[in-house]
Amino acid sequence: MVSIATEFPPPGPLVRHAYGELDLARSGTDDQKRALGKLSVLPRPWDPPSCPPALRTQIWAWLDQVADWINHEYSWQPDRFIPSCWPAHPHIAHELAVIADLRRTAGYAFSGDALEEWHRYALPAFLDRITSRMGTCCGPAKHDDWPAAGRHREFRSARAADQRTDLFNRDAMPHLDPEAMAPPAQLPPQLVLVNGRTVNTATGEVMESSPKLNH
Repeated sequence: MVSIATEFPPPGPLVRHAYGELDLARSGTDDQKRALGKLSVLPRPWDPPSCPPALRTQIWAWLDQVADWINHEYSWQPDRFIPSCWPAHPHIAHELAVIADLRRTAGYAFSGDALEEWHRYALPAFLDRITSRMGTCCGPAKHDDWPAAGRHREFRSARAADQRTDLFNRDAMPHLDPEAMAPPAQLPPQLVLVNGRTVNTATGEVMESSPKLNH
């Protein structure tokens, strides 16, 4: 039996668990939220670098199924196609995770509004960005090297980093408080009482008796 349209691929158990924790963080009871620990560090499947390795492995597998599903269900022209080498393109990996998350969320909605937004805006914009960024590279069954690799190496070079740091410092210098930048004033000698004798901590001089206080 051939289906007219196939269902959106479901994520694996670890991904579903991560989404379940996020649902509790958003709408759970106070006790449930406390049990989750620090909510700001919960893994976000739409942001794979925020996830631990085991979860991230399932995310990549899920996203690969999503990419295949999008290519089969929505791609007609060959230039609007997620390439088979998509894991070698970080910009696709980052955006594909968000597209999958938005589609999953739309599928759980109680109306078609979110899915219509996904069809009208999210997916076409995603495919347009792939087309504009990839150009004619990475055709069927081949992967081209990153054309901007040389410029990226230059960006990370020590020379370029020093130039940026110099500009940062020159930008901040007029706004810094001169008093905050001045060296700390020298503190006067301190006197401490040791075994009934007064010791000057700056000079080490020991006096037989403590200085008299003026009344």
